Amino acid sequence: MSAEPISNSKPSGVGIVIAILLVLAVVMNFMTLRAAVGQSEATSEANAAREATGGAPTLEDILARQRGEGVDDAARRAAVGDPDSAASIASQLGTLGGASDPELWRAIRFGEARITSTSGGAGATTLVQDGGMKWLTFRDGPLRTYGGNLLLIMLIALTIFYLTRDKIRIEGKKTGVKIKRFGAVERFGHWLLASSFIILGISGLISLFGRTALIPLLGKEHYAAFAMDMKWVHNNVSWAFMIGLILITVMWILHNIPNRHDLVWLMKGGGLFSKGSHPPARKFNAGQKIIFWVVVLLGTSVSLTGLSLLFPFELPMFAATFEKLNAVGLPQVFGMGELTTALAPHEEMQLAQLWHSIVAFVMMAVIIAHIYLGSIGMEGAFDAMGSGEVELQWAREHHGLWVDEVMEKSPPQGASPTTPAE
Repeated sequence: MSAEPISNSKPSGVGIVIAILLVLAVVMNFMTLRAAVGQSEATSEANAAREATGGAPTLEDILARQRGEGVDDAARRAAVGDPDSAASIASQLGTLGGASDPELWRAIRFGEARITSTSGGAGATTLVQDGGMKWLTFRDGPLRTYGGNLLLIMLIALTIFYLTRDKIRIEGKKTGVKIKRFGAVERFGHWLLASSFIILGISGLISLFGRTALIPLLGKEHYAAFAMDMKWVHNNVSWAFMIGLILITVMWILHNIPNRHDLVWLMKGGGLFSKGSHPPARKFNAGQKIIFWVVVLLGTSVSLTGLSLLFPFELPMFAATFEKLNAVGLPQVFGMGELTTALAPHEEMQLAQLWHSIVAFVMMAVIIAHIYLGSIGMEGAFDAMGSGEVELQWAREHHGLWVDEVMEKSPPQGASPTTPAE
């Protein structure tokens, strides 16, 4: 009689995975419990430190606020005295007749003090406004990170597009005939807007990234002088940008009203991704119209916030904007709840600066793509804003409907209305 062989089967793959997951769960629970115990101990120590100082902020509180972390300030919020007491009127130092100056400053810090102003200035009654730390944290964190990445991604995408698609060339036989595309005033408005925007973009990036990127190269003293010069340039070139924006809006707004041909252009991708595809377009195709409206709408927005920054406290706009958005329920649609409309003048400035920068980053990304297509990305495109005249065959391929209109009115010398497009 033979004995049954002892099984030496190996654990299954599913069993190994389950075992690994169980181990990970135990480790994670242990780490979570340890972190909770550590947090509890740290909180207890912090509370004990606050009790020892009578509720005053500790060093760890100060460091935590600088890191943007929450701090338990319940004890300080409760110790603000009685702002309605007679002593608060009789003494400027505090509610206890000059013996409790800290109470007064805690009341000011947490917005509980009764403050009046005879100067009438917009910020006269705001003595402590700590939103600057939130502004600085966002400016040095998400704004730099996401804004810089947006520009980098656009540059990488255009590089890949150029390497795979190559320059978009004139496919038909060139005629040697030039057709007038833009007049002198149109080109002046375009270059005024374009050149001022480039200067504003560079000076704005220096303001945002300069401390990190340029101080190691220039040193603090030289960078300080350079940054002040860039600030002066930014403030004054902004007027040229706004004038250029008005000019191109007045001259081209009627040509950029969407029409049915734009849908065909968009469905075919404008012919950018395939050769031999030339969707019909008038003076401006759908892609150019998108750029136009981005520049006009975002340019107006960045101009308004720029004016608010040029004239501090004179042009507040966010409280009124938030009130209108709350009225139509737009923030609630995105689960944000009602936006606060009780903004201090300093908060208006901080929001204006952040919105100004966010909009500018989006505009820079769009304009980088526009510059690419108007220069090295497309053969013959630069001539439109260079000399104002373009090769007739180029115009037929990219703006065929517009060419037909020009031919009916006054065909250029040497051109034949019946010349085929390719």
